[in-house]
Amino acid sequence: MTIYNFSAGPAVLPKPVLEKAQAEFLDYAHSGMSVMELSHRSKEFDAIIKDAESLLRDLMGIPDNYKVLFLQGGASTQFSMIPLNLAKGRKAYYVVAGSWGKKAYTEAVKLSKTIPFEPILLASSEETVYDHIPEIDASKIDADAAYVHLTTNNTIEGTAIYELPETNGVPIIADMSSNILAVDYNVADFGMIYAGAQKNIGPAGVTIVIIREDLLNDEPALSSMLDYRIQADNESLYNTPPTFGIYMAKLVFEYVKSLGGVAEMEKQNRQKSNLLYDFIARSDFYTSPVKEIKDRSVANIPFVTPSKDLDAKFNAQADEAGFKNIKGHRSVGGMRASLYNAFPLEGVQALLDFMAKFEEENK
Repeated sequence: MTIYNFSAGPAVLPKPVLEKAQAEFLDYAHSGMSVMELSHRSKEFDAIIKDAESLLRDLMGIPDNYKVLFLQGGASTQFSMIPLNLAKGRKAYYVVAGSWGKKAYTEAVKLSKTIPFEPILLASSEETVYDHIPEIDASKIDADAAYVHLTTNNTIEGTAIYELPETNGVPIIADMSSNILAVDYNVADFGMIYAGAQKNIGPAGVTIVIIREDLLNDEPALSSMLDYRIQADNESLYNTPPTFGIYMAKLVFEYVKSLGGVAEMEKQNRQKSNLLYDFIARSDFYTSPVKEIKDRSVANIPFVTPSKDLDAKFNAQADEAGFKNIKGHRSVGGMRASLYNAFPLEGVQALLDFMAKFEEENK
């Protein structure tokens, strides 16, 4: 039985990447050691992390005046690092279009009790259970604010931002965890981008931060580990980084480049996601909770049947048929197909056959 992994993260990785890592696992570059055993100060790892940065810069068109950092703690640690480093004594705006955006805003509010800055909820779609991207009024943004924070792709709710809002000149900081390398954004449109690796880049444990140099903090942050300036000055080697995760990221970057880069990834992702969206639109059995077509995610596609009982039956039978991890997030239920870069087209086609059969049997 063929297994298709629809997990939202940690997620499917390209088979050629896993095979290369397997082949090099016991002896990397004739060193006689696994990457997992290499010192982060060794010449072998120095080449790995520099190649990883160079490949990512090439793939995303990252300008020279941006630093690329390989950090730890997941994207959630950035919820604290961002205001700690960038917002002291200033306003910071938050667009909340999903659960992770809400967590970022909540963390900022918590931090504002001890760090002097003002987190402001600029726009939210929470009242309608995040079924759309809320409109943003640039006239409400103080031009002297530190940043506007948004999430480009809402993993749980299946919405995404493709056209960036006007922000009255204030830098945009984006949590791009679930569609980095899957949608072809212009890095220069952002002040900072951050992303957990475990969806389109590699295994859990690495967090990518791409930050414009003029945004690096001048004053020391609360902790050296949480200080962008220190991390940048030490080229992500202030402490021992997640060496194997960075190595895996490098292999994924090489793989994406070999397929034609991010623009080609977006083209393939739109082809995959449109197959599923079109099937749902034609069905009178399945529905999508996303209100606007323009807001639909190419990475995470939630859907439901006419009842929770049928949802449970679908998830159980899908799992038995080899469609793993398709159950929706515990906060929303239903189903969710995460179609990241490494997810194959034939997996979508197989899912559609299963959905059609399930609909016929359960109408």
